[in-house]
Amino acid sequence: MQLVIRLSIEVISETLRTILTRVGFSNERAALCARLFAETSRDGVYSHGLNRFPRFIGAISDGLIDVNAEPSLVESFGALERWDGRSGPGNLNAYSSMRRAMELSAKHGIGCVALRNTNHWMRGGTYGWQAADAGFLGICWTNTLPNLPPWGGIRPTVGNNPFVISVPRSEGNVVLDMAMSQFSFGALESYRRRGEQLPVVGGFDVEGELTSDPAAIETSGRPLPIGYWKGSVLSLMLDMVAALLSDGCATYQIPSEVLKETKLSQVFIAIQASATNKERMLEEILAFMKSSSDDQAAVRYPGERTLKTRMTNLAEGIPVDEIMWESILKLDD
Repeated sequence: MQLVIRLSIEVISETLRTILTRVGFSNERAALCARLFAETSRDGVYSHGLNRFPRFIGAISDGLIDVNAEPSLVESFGALERWDGRSGPGNLNAYSSMRRAMELSAKHGIGCVALRNTNHWMRGGTYGWQAADAGFLGICWTNTLPNLPPWGGIRPTVGNNPFVISVPRSEGNVVLDMAMSQFSFGALESYRRRGEQLPVVGGFDVEGELTSDPAAIETSGRPLPIGYWKGSVLSLMLDMVAALLSDGCATYQIPSEVLKETKLSQVFIAIQASATNKERMLEEILAFMKSSSDDQAAVRYPGERTLKTRMTNLAEGIPVDEIMWESILKLDD
């Protein structure tokens, strides 16, 4: 049985910050990196928050992440810039890249940063929220190692490339954060750890049968692409554009060692919302969507559940797997 405790975001952030400084981060960078991890769990994406932190520290120990590396500008084309992540911490590189895209957008109306040679960015939605909180429309995505079989295939030859779109809104940002599979590998792990089945079929078992058993999908390595063939080809196109814009690695060139995702290519786009921000229209769009059902709570816009989870976790504490928390505390020994 999974034992869960609740901790404040301050306790989590400070604990992670301390660990990060001991593995070589400057205090300022450690504080930001820790905050990004803590906020991810605060928002209910536990698989890419605290649950991923020990793996992050392991990647540092393995030499995949240079804790002191910061992105460097390679080429500039006006509103488009190409940067090298220099194998730095993925979430810090991504945060910096979206910040730079917003700076370019403030000058040109739109800004795009293509980033190469970086590490796993943790929760992709973080950078969508970052843009929307600052009043920008945000779009970003990353490629991954080959971990998703294309539609009609058996072996993984495309990436489960997360894709994010965000729209600023005074009553709560609208933020889409989705993988190219019906359930991300992090989500599969979370369901398995809780001993739960998926709410809908999410992939194939080793016999090639569709299943809602997360462990069976992890064993087969065959998650189901969103929209079947449509998600499969969308993943392919995202990979192509990220690799071409960044002049970085495509999925087939990314090392495929288990849990060692590095040399990724990513794209961050920010668009000024001032000319397009029609608050009344946004509310009417969402109201019309929810009118599909008499039970409007059953119809949610992207980010709605995140906002509710955030409020609950800030008030009651963030739920943390006790065993996971103990393993994190041991990193500080």
